[in-house]
Amino acid sequence: MDVNEFISSLQEIKDDAAVIDLCRKKVLHGTPYIFEGQEDKYYEFRKRISEKFDIAFHEVFITGSAKLGFSPRKRKIFDYDSDIDVAIVSQNLYDRIIDIICIYQMELRRARRKVTYDELKMYHSFLEYTAIGWIRPDKLPISFKVNELKDEWFDFFKSISYGKSEVGDYKVTAGIFKTYQHFEMYTVSGFRDLKKSLEIGV
Repeated sequence: MDVNEFISSLQEIKDDAAVIDLCRKKVLHGTPYIFEGQEDKYYEFRKRISEKFDIAFHEVFITGSAKLGFSPRKRKIFDYDSDIDVAIVSQNLYDRIIDIICIYQMELRRARRKVTYDELKMYHSFLEYTAIGWIRPDKLPISFKVNELKDEWFDFFKSISYGKSEVGDYKVTAGIFKTYQHFEMYTVSGFRDLKKSLEIGV
C-alpha cells in the first residue's frame, strides 16, 4: 500500500472502529517497511534495544514512516532523510524514568535546580506528553539530559544510528509509552486527526 492508497482507505472509512482496525493493521501490527523481508534483522534490532534497557524484546516497536514506508500526514515516502522512530512500550521502564523525573521535579520545587525560561517551556511540554502516558526524553531540559539520561539514552540511540545497527544508515530516536493502551490510543488519535483534516480539506 502506497501513501495515496492509504489516504484513500482512510477517507473511505465510515466509523471509528474501522479507524482503529486500520491503525492496528498498518502501524501496530506486522513487520516494518524498513525491515520488509528481513524479519531476523528486525528481531536482532529489537533485542539490542531490549537488552540495553532490560525489557522484553516484544515491547520494542517501530512506528512512523519507517513502519509504513511513508508519512501519510506529510505525503512523503520514507527516504534517507527520515528517522527511525522507536516506540518502547514498557511500564517498568516508564516507571524507572518517572522516578528520575520525580527527583528532578523536587529539586525544581525547592529551587535547587536552575533552568532557563526556554528550558522550562520544554519541560512543560515534556510533562504534557507524560500526562498521556508517553515519555519523550528529547523534550527534557538540556541541564537534565547531560546528567541522568545522557549515557543511558541519547548516547545509546546515537550508537545504533547511521549504519551502526541492523536498521541501516538512519538516525534512531525513541520514546517510552507506559502501556500498550497508551501507545494505541496515541496512534489512533493521530489517524483520527488526519481523517478529520482530510474531510475538511486541510
